[in-house]
Amino acid sequence: MREKEKIKHKVTVLDLQEMKEKGRKITMLSIPDYPLALIADRAGLDTILVGDSLAMTVLGYETTVPITLDEMIHHAKAVSRGTKYAFIIGDMPFMTNNTSERDAIINAGRFMQEAGTDAVKVEGGINAAHIVNAIVRAGIPVVGHIGLTPQHISQLGGYKAQGTNLETATRVIEDALAVEKAGAFAIILECVPDQISKIVTERLNIPTISYGAGIHCDGQGLVAHDILGIFDKFTPKFVKQYSNLGKQIQDVFEEYIDDVVNQKFPEDEHSFHIKKDQLDAVIKRNSQIN
Repeated sequence: MREKEKIKHKVTVLDLQEMKEKGRKITMLSIPDYPLALIADRAGLDTILVGDSLAMTVLGYETTVPITLDEMIHHAKAVSRGTKYAFIIGDMPFMTNNTSERDAIINAGRFMQEAGTDAVKVEGGINAAHIVNAIVRAGIPVVGHIGLTPQHISQLGGYKAQGTNLETATRVIEDALAVEKAGAFAIILECVPDQISKIVTERLNIPTISYGAGIHCDGQGLVAHDILGIFDKFTPKFVKQYSNLGKQIQDVFEEYIDDVVNQKFPEDEHSFHIKKDQLDAVIKRNSQIN
């Protein structure tokens, strides 16, 4: 990103709304830790989602369902420490926002108080609108998430596009309108046909962010590990892989192992030394120790 395009202050909800109104695409990545957050912030990324996808990309779970709120907050804290400008969103994990409005508010508040996020994300459409509204009324900004919602993967029957026929496309549009009405300041559309995303984006006054929902959304988001090529269990259809760091890292590890086994590392330049007179004294003292 060119220097003049970077926002030189902490990105706010108002900045994101202004981007939609001016047609300036919003950038988002799902980032789980301090090093990547630091680099992304320096690059000029607008928004960081501390997404529950880290359950798979970092913690090795098969789905996003097992990750706990404490684990999410742990990672969100690290991201906050590495971020100066980007707007940070904490992803409410499975069963932290759908047991009651009170629980949802308390759990969302933990992201803000303990992890220093600027907002939280809540999965669900019409069914989650009352939760979104309750969190917003408590003074916590909310990003909605509709379309493919990974926390509901058992109900959806797998990781597949949503809104591909009249019934489901209508549901996506109605979900988006309900979440906006509930008070969300932005909505993520995941795995939704681009034609339907266009309709949603034109209908809503708030920004839409695409995770596999086409070019017509107000912004684009992807999982950092996917675009870097350091998560190889699967690569979603909508991901553009910009690098294959996984292979490069493996090559480095293999070279290191070879150097150690074959005594090529460490060399003299990697070692510390003691002065000769001190070494002679140590050797003499050592010979006197029983």
